[in-house]
Amino acid sequence: MQKLKLKKKFNELKPEELRWECPLEQLQFETTQDVEPLEDIIGQERALKALKLGTELFAPGYNIFVCGLTGTGRMTTIKHILKQISPKAPQAPDRCYVYNFKNPDEPRLLEFPRGQAIMFKRNMEAMIFYLKQKIPRTLEDEKYIEAKNKIIEKYQRKEQELFREFQKRVEKERFAIINMQVENVVKPSIVPIVEGKPIPIEQLVNLAKAGKISEEEVKEIEQKYLELQAQMQEIFKKEMILARELSRELEELEREAVKSIVDGIIDEIKEQFQIPKVHEYLDEVRKHILNNLNIFKATQEQAKPPFPFFEQREDVDPFLPYRVNVILDNSEQEGVPVIIETTPTFSNIFGTIEKVYDSRGFWRTDFTKIKAGSILKADGGYLVLNARDALSEPGVWKALKRTLIYRKLEIQPIDVFFQISSISLKPEPIEINTKVIMLGDPEIYYLLYEYDEDFQKIFKIKADFDFEMGLDNEAIVQYARFIRKICRDENLKPFDKSAIARVIEFAVRQAGRRDKITTKFSVIADLIREANYWAGVDGSEYVKSEHVKRAIEESFERRKMIEDKIKELIAKGIILVDVTGERVGQVNGLTIYEMGDYRFGRPVRITASVSMGRAGIINIERESNLSGRIHDKGVLILAGYLREKYAQDKPLTLSASICFEQSYSGIDGDSASSTELYALLSALSGLPIKQGIAVTGSVNQKGDIQPIGGVNEKIEGFFDVCKAKGLTGEQGVIIPKKNVEDLMLRDDVVEAVKKGMFHIYPVETIDEGIEILTGVKAGRRLKNGEFEPGTVNYLVDKRLREISKGLKKFTGD
Repeated sequence: MQKLKLKKKFNELKPEELRWECPLEQLQFETTQDVEPLEDIIGQERALKALKLGTELFAPGYNIFVCGLTGTGRMTTIKHILKQISPKAPQAPDRCYVYNFKNPDEPRLLEFPRGQAIMFKRNMEAMIFYLKQKIPRTLEDEKYIEAKNKIIEKYQRKEQELFREFQKRVEKERFAIINMQVENVVKPSIVPIVEGKPIPIEQLVNLAKAGKISEEEVKEIEQKYLELQAQMQEIFKKEMILARELSRELEELEREAVKSIVDGIIDEIKEQFQIPKVHEYLDEVRKHILNNLNIFKATQEQAKPPFPFFEQREDVDPFLPYRVNVILDNSEQEGVPVIIETTPTFSNIFGTIEKVYDSRGFWRTDFTKIKAGSILKADGGYLVLNARDALSEPGVWKALKRTLIYRKLEIQPIDVFFQISSISLKPEPIEINTKVIMLGDPEIYYLLYEYDEDFQKIFKIKADFDFEMGLDNEAIVQYARFIRKICRDENLKPFDKSAIARVIEFAVRQAGRRDKITTKFSVIADLIREANYWAGVDGSEYVKSEHVKRAIEESFERRKMIEDKIKELIAKGIILVDVTGERVGQVNGLTIYEMGDYRFGRPVRITASVSMGRAGIINIERESNLSGRIHDKGVLILAGYLREKYAQDKPLTLSASICFEQSYSGIDGDSASSTELYALLSALSGLPIKQGIAVTGSVNQKGDIQPIGGVNEKIEGFFDVCKAKGLTGEQGVIIPKKNVEDLMLRDDVVEAVKKGMFHIYPVETIDEGIEILTGVKAGRRLKNGEFEPGTVNYLVDKRLREISKGLKKFTGD
């Protein structure tokens, strides 16, 4: 049967429809020097409202999670807002840790009004210095020494009187008290007097053997010796009691002598700090000082050994109980604190307790080793964290949740949580009022919201940063002012209006639609800097359009190595892509490759084969585990389209396979579903497809062509391949009509279309696309239920009917 060839001219986009150009008449200035720099945040009204609420509402759980793509100005916006706010929360007090005299393992927390903690520390240091000088001098005073000597003399008399009476008793019993040296110790000993001479008790046996004394006398002397020895032990006990009484009386004398000094300086410090908890601590300091005066008396420097390595290092500060560890000093803080933590490790955020080695090689710590983290430094203000960094650091997320829920900070080293620390120091918890602002991707936010039940309680504010904003006259002016700000801040050359227009056009392409413009200002700022560089290379006074264009081209050139290698393989015929001729069941589809910060389009051959059978449409990519779920769905839609259009009067029975040729990695997305359908229709109808036309677009079961992403890159990718193999004037791309407003094509593609060397066809239905690809009319269904003879749909319907009848005949079904 003769095919119904089409003679009509297909709908084709005009060159002016292929890109949006910024109208220069809207730029009411010649260069950026004629406009005011932009100081405000643009394009983020929704996020600004959320941030304002979150930063000004100091209530439990109203922490902020900032969502958005990197480069949309999240950090800049947060800094800008935090500079302008005036929170209702009270100013955070100064805080310090001091010694806990009742439980040294639990350091005590003291809080002071802003700026007073450091004053308290200086007062305590001055007190130590003063007492170290004053106490020794007081204890060397003549009146004190006189009183001390009187007490000593009193006890010496009592001791002498005790000893004198015992001495008489000993002499009466014909014994004597002599001092004997036992090893290195000299001690008094009782010995009997025999023949006018003191004889050691153990020699009495020898005298008895020599006949100088009788055995009865020996026994009598030994009996008296034991009695006297027992009496001497009682004397020693009484002397020890007297010594303790002497020591107590001397200590009491010392306390009385220095009490007025200690009381005076303690009371002076109390007057400066009218805080009950501080007074309680100072009372304990007073008591401890009066009970430990020896540390103040030991002021004389000991003689040093002849060699430094013999010197014994002092590990413990004797005045440690009176030291003050100021962990938060707000004396120089103006306004609310804003801490941006770029390295959110456990210690950096929550603080830690440092450890040191002592001279014996053991770990040692004390309350002066407690260090504050950024969450305490931000008390009464804001702590800004990157969510991904915080979640990846061990222990940070769990401790952060606990701190925000209970609003109490417990400073501990990270090793405590892994039970590998031998330190038992437990500082008193700190009540804090810090608002945390976390920056993260939407994926992180939704994962935490779904799987962490505490997340909803502590991050009640979500600030969404948009990656695009509407394109209007105001947005164009704001972009010009943004360029001016970058030029001013970084001392760049002025941009003329043509360069500004080119930057804005680039920003529109980045947004993906002509009525939108990107808010990823970090990318735009990089383009501005690089355009300034190329203007400098040219020696130009101003940055012009050609400099911006070159900056864009050079940026692509630096990153397109993989793209060039793929194009080279296509040009050499290693990767099979035809851009001329016709072939049945074969279409050039368009795919997108993502390479980090760079993406590009490339054509890929898609083929379809059809045979008798009941297997349906076989997705070869799925069978080889290379297909994603969205691509699988797109292939299943093809079967729905065939049933809808061709299986109303007969069963749909066929075996067909669809394949992305020379594709060895995963494929996902449904943007090639219309391309696969065209290949399938060609295989069923037997009509060849023009290989010079590539196709992109998804399809639904009704045959409507749906928009896709990356349309600019896909068109440019096929154009580059056609250009490398040679433009014939017959080549082009079929795109969804809904994507026309997304077009921001390169200048060389627009120029080729203008010269008639390349064509871009927008379509709304499969029928429109198949007519362009085959040059044959698609064909409508007649009143008798059949399609117009000789059309694509007629040939497809006929083939499906033949397969159904043939299968019935072959199987007897």
